[in-house]
Amino acid sequence: MIILDTLFPIFALLGLGRALKQTGITTDLFLKTADRLVYYIFFPVMLFWKVGSSTGQAAPALGLCAAGGMGVGLVCLLSLVYINRARVPAFQAGAFAQSAFRFNTYIGMAIILGVLGEEGVRYFGILIGILIPCINVAAVSILIWYASEKMSLARKLKIFSRALLSNPLILGCAGGLMVSGTGLDFPGFMTNTFALMSSVTLPLALISIGGTLSFNGVTQHWRTAMAAAVLKLAVLPLAGFLSLTLLGVDGTAFKVGMIFFCLPTSTALYVLSAQLNSDVELASVAIMLSTLLSFISLSVGLLMAS
Repeated sequence: MIILDTLFPIFALLGLGRALKQTGITTDLFLKTADRLVYYIFFPVMLFWKVGSSTGQAAPALGLCAAGGMGVGLVCLLSLVYINRARVPAFQAGAFAQSAFRFNTYIGMAIILGVLGEEGVRYFGILIGILIPCINVAAVSILIWYASEKMSLARKLKIFSRALLSNPLILGCAGGLMVSGTGLDFPGFMTNTFALMSSVTLPLALISIGGTLSFNGVTQHWRTAMAAAVLKLAVLPLAGFLSLTLLGVDGTAFKVGMIFFCLPTSTALYVLSAQLNSDVELASVAIMLSTLLSFISLSVGLLMAS
């Protein structure tokens, strides 16, 4: 029952988002605005609050972060090997690589909050606070490497810097870690404010994701998108499990790690692909396919985490 109890609400809200878009109740403008609200305000506040409230988890979190880095790093390298061996066109290479190792933070937070509660959320916040900068470096570097020569070096560097220095999720996690290090508690009025803001975050994020899922280009790109999905939803969970076991990560940290490794790819890869001249249609198909197939990988991850 843990699979149905946990994943049904997630996919129900994704389906609701899709249905609202198809019936015209929501529009592209609404979805874009909702995504910006979640990305720039609500989710960073949630991360700041949850991570800032964490204490006494340094050792398990260190092993979790190391395992996360090992698993993601391996799959990143394998995606580059596939690009070379399968002769993926340069125009598609950046979108393909991203879809193989980036992760959907919103779905991850929703699942971990429901299954592992506050302790799991704090571990997850620390994990993504460490990995998001690393993954952004890898994603932007690969995109720049394969980007069209028509893009100036100055523009590439500007996008690279913006992706790292102004990422609100990184700032939220970093701020939370700083607060956590002081050992101070948030006063009641701030906790209540953060709780109220956080309550809207995940439903709005999931509806927004569902509304942006598109089946356009599936016929043309399904092979490449499926290869990325295999790397993301099969190879990465296996590599992650081995990394967690090798480093002796157990308890809640292990459960958070397994759910993290089974997550679908991030919707952010569409935006970054557009900015750095990679194939946005492939990115869209990869997001859709990865999100749908993640029901299988997440089911396995939840069974291992139960």
